[in-house]
Amino acid sequence: MNAPVPIEIRALDDASLAAWDAFVESCPEATFFHRAGWKRVIEESFGHRTHYLYALRDGRIRGVLPLVHVKSLLFGNALVSTAFCVFGGPAASDDAAREALDVRAFALADHLGVDHLEYRRDVVDAKGWVTKADLYVIFRKAIDPDPEANLKAIPRKQRAMVRKGIKAGLASDIDADVERLHPIYADSVHRLGTTVFPKRYFRALVETFGDACEVLTVVGDGRPLASVLSFYFRDQVLPYYGGGVADARRLAANDFMYWEVMRRAGERGCRLFDYGRSKRGTGAFSFKKNWGFEPEPLAYTFRLRRGDAVPEINPLNPKYRLFIAAWKRLPLPLATWLGPHIVRGLG
Repeated sequence: MNAPVPIEIRALDDASLAAWDAFVESCPEATFFHRAGWKRVIEESFGHRTHYLYALRDGRIRGVLPLVHVKSLLFGNALVSTAFCVFGGPAASDDAAREALDVRAFALADHLGVDHLEYRRDVVDAKGWVTKADLYVIFRKAIDPDPEANLKAIPRKQRAMVRKGIKAGLASDIDADVERLHPIYADSVHRLGTTVFPKRYFRALVETFGDACEVLTVVGDGRPLASVLSFYFRDQVLPYYGGGVADARRLAANDFMYWEVMRRAGERGCRLFDYGRSKRGTGAFSFKKNWGFEPEPLAYTFRLRRGDAVPEINPLNPKYRLFIAAWKRLPLPLATWLGPHIVRGLG
């Protein structure tokens, strides 16, 4: 009887980039956020050390696990798969590869002395994990190649807002850079009391992912009103970072913007519109529900090394309310400069 072929755990390098992404493209468990390009984006944009591990057997990749070491005086010390992303955790073609990646991740967490290991996925295959299931939801819905069918599928009140933008003569452009996106996004999140990501991060996303990353900007009255950066993966479109100017809601620019993403994506061949994650009880949650999307619970899992409770690093935590209120009062240029120094520790 032949002995089973051993699994070897290796670190991603330049020679294995193509094989890594080919595996991600073919593995049902993998997501856009498992792509190898995130390693470069996160290292160059935030300065964090990454550990991109893959399981090799018979000369072929059988599983991948992207890990980011996020160490901050303000927010703690964690090993996250994957920081700054919605999804993560091991993506594997078989249980043996998945288990081997888990074992290496546990050992790495011990070696780095982190407070916890976090997998951004809702399936856990081993004991000893703590689940956080009451904060985030994901919104996803099938879309049709026919724009009219997609428009009719939007609930009546929300469809009226889309038509309002169309009748107002709003138009959408595909931008080659992030020069219009970033200031609109920065202003939008500042009004919400959220720290802004640096422009270099958005540039790195566009440069790294090429045609799989697209910036759409809505224009009306001769000025940009709203803008969004979307990812494309397999047959999915994922609008990820977006925002609008102060009067975008009144002009229905945000509604028109997401309709244009949906319309263009359907014509491009996408069959799933992934509206991304939102926190329960927020405006974003309500906005997405108004489009007829049903929220699906999104449970992240933690292996705690210190303490006995899952960290609550999110804007709904009462201890951050005073900070959020004060942040909204900061002048936008100061918030735009200071925000990237804070947000790098959030992951």
